[in-house]
Amino acid sequence: MTRAPFGERLLGAVRARGPLCVGIDPHPGLLDGWGLADDVRGLETFARTVVEALGDQVAVIKPQVAFFERHGSGGIAVLERVLAAAASAGALTIADAKRGDVGSTMAAYADAFLGEDSPLAADALTVSPYLGFGSLAPVLAAARATGRGAFVLALTSNPEGAEVQHARGVDGRTVAQRLLDAVRAENAADARATDGDVDGGPQPASGSFGVVVGATVGDVAAVAPRLDVRGPILAPGIGAQGADAAELRVVFGPALPSVLPSVSRGVLVAGQGEATGPARTRALRAAARRALDDVESALARTGI
Repeated sequence: MTRAPFGERLLGAVRARGPLCVGIDPHPGLLDGWGLADDVRGLETFARTVVEALGDQVAVIKPQVAFFERHGSGGIAVLERVLAAAASAGALTIADAKRGDVGSTMAAYADAFLGEDSPLAADALTVSPYLGFGSLAPVLAAARATGRGAFVLALTSNPEGAEVQHARGVDGRTVAQRLLDAVRAENAADARATDGDVDGGPQPASGSFGVVVGATVGDVAAVAPRLDVRGPILAPGIGAQGADAAELRVVFGPALPSVLPSVSRGVLVAGQGEATGPARTRALRAAARRALDDVESALARTGI
């Protein structure tokens, strides 16, 4: 199957639906809040309800793979159906699996989440580079071959992350900056990626390889003075994790046009309480719309 590169498709989705990714994180507390059992049936009701409510509304849906895996083979089957349903509704999908390994094992992860014939294939996959950036080569190759993408963990919001990500090498760059530079180089090698300086102002670049930078990491200039990677910046942490949309300006500065904010619990909790069926759908859509309005205000984007 021939498809446009992920970066181009993401730009189109954001322009059509707005710059928002909604995560599907069906952890036990949310299932309970929705009045659902913590089992495969509850998992499927939860995840499919989110897709049915938002799959034709938001640009990107991001299932957190671990919350499906914890239910075994039945949970993986639900994930397959959720990815297919989101694609049918027109949303792009990111499998939030944070995979990281070497050699044939990493190639197998690439086949699973980016392979053309895989039932688990998403439009993009989150990956961990902490076995060395070169260990990601099978994923990058698979993404290029299938028109899909990858998001590389660069600056995460967990306190432990700084121990590794802020460490400096002999050239003075932090580990985070070295990863950002490596992703930028991958996108620069693709002729489709652009710097995005159009009509006198910065525009989002079209590279298919992005990075994950937490929205709660604060002013990152001292750690990573150049965030531009010629591709998307996935920014989790809006809402329940502590960041509000206005903080995006502080964290990302000139790189804002390439930021894709991600909200999970801030939207998903809208399905709690007595809301069922159409009422739950309306509640989820209203929560996503509020999140998008806040994000667009922070990014100074309107009418996208």
